[in-house]
Amino acid sequence: MYFGVISVAVIVLIAIAVVGFFLFSWVVGAYNGLVKLRARYKNAYSQIDVQLKRRYDLIPNLVETAKGYMKHESETLEAVIRARGAALGANQAAASAPGDPSAMQQVGAAEGALTGALGRLLAVVESYPELKANQNMLALQEELTSTENKISFSRQNYNDNVTEYNTKRELFPTNIVAGMFNFGEAALFEVVDPLEREAPKVKF
Repeated sequence: MYFGVISVAVIVLIAIAVVGFFLFSWVVGAYNGLVKLRARYKNAYSQIDVQLKRRYDLIPNLVETAKGYMKHESETLEAVIRARGAALGANQAAASAPGDPSAMQQVGAAEGALTGALGRLLAVVESYPELKANQNMLALQEELTSTENKISFSRQNYNDNVTEYNTKRELFPTNIVAGMFNFGEAALFEVVDPLEREAPKVKF
């Protein structure tokens, strides 16, 4: 009888240990899975960052080229430079905290404003035939078009990864682990200005 009690106790302890092991393994697996998904969307934003920086580098060249022909459009040119500065600052904040709701909202708004300013500039350029035919402008047209396409692709990739991460963290029982270890919801890179939903037309 005594040995029987011991055997039952041992079996119970073994069962508890086995359950504990599998529970621990599941928690570790869920945690690591969330970490990987978070790293994936952060890496995806770094690709956006590369393309946005390329865009920011092209804009001063665009303005300088246009300035020689558009002497009476200083307000339009200055608006583009101001919008570029605001977008650059917003992107730096977002790049340091990808997925942060506040940072993503700000970069979305800043990019929308920049696209609007560029759109107004490019509309004015249409009134200057010599500028439209300028070789430097034609080269910028090609580079901007390519960059805008890459930004659009990179943004979609980022949003896809964020959606996968958010879905995973909300599903039961992974949501328990997400809550235990503060895996917060990541924000999409959403465009504030509806015009930004399409790449700017950079035809000269």
